[in-house]
Amino acid sequence: MMEMDRLNENTIRVILSTEDLQERGVTVLDLLGNKKQIESFFYSILDEVDKDHVFTNNEPVTFQIMPNKEGLELLISKSDDSEGTGSLPLNGLQDSVGNNDNNSNLDDEKVGTEEYDSETAPYLNDPDTPTKTVIVEFKDFEDYVQLANLLRLESGISNLWEYDNKYYLQLILFTDEMHEMTYSDVLALLSEYSFKTKVTAAVLSEYGKQIMSKTALELTRYYFGK
Repeated sequence: MMEMDRLNENTIRVILSTEDLQERGVTVLDLLGNKKQIESFFYSILDEVDKDHVFTNNEPVTFQIMPNKEGLELLISKSDDSEGTGSLPLNGLQDSVGNNDNNSNLDDEKVGTEEYDSETAPYLNDPDTPTKTVIVEFKDFEDYVQLANLLRLESGISNLWEYDNKYYLQLILFTDEMHEMTYSDVLALLSEYSFKTKVTAAVLSEYGKQIMSKTALELTRYYFGK
């Protein structure tokens, strides 16, 4: 059952279990991947817990989300931010990889650049900038979190996808700019926590749901870091 504490006159703490989230038809990953859904969900929680109407409808508030394995903790605070909702750090997750016998889905696909910003797209379009693309599948979300806590890219893009009730990590690596970890190092680490997959970037883009874009590994460490 959802718990609520009033920490002071300006701040409410709300603790939601996984079951509380399921009752409301959302998951932690839904909230991390959709900023509009975050805002709508948080205000619905505020309506539930603010029985004394301390937080008026036109009063700006900030929300701080702290996910954990049991659900999430939410801090709702009055704010001087005239825009109302404050800011959350959200964007927008060859050789044998893993122990699966499926063919690896690595560098056989062109990577579309229309979804990337003006700073990133030129690198992807530049034929003189070598890149490697890797897509791997995870047994469960916890394996992905463990990988994210260990894999720190020097130069690359990481996208987390959900497709057919499974999680997929897409990495686009700028190999010329990798110094501390080589491409082989990355593959070795991936093999410990993930599996090869036949699912392609085109399939994920067409039928999958993007949970985190461009900086999935960094965002995962932020929210689920140990």
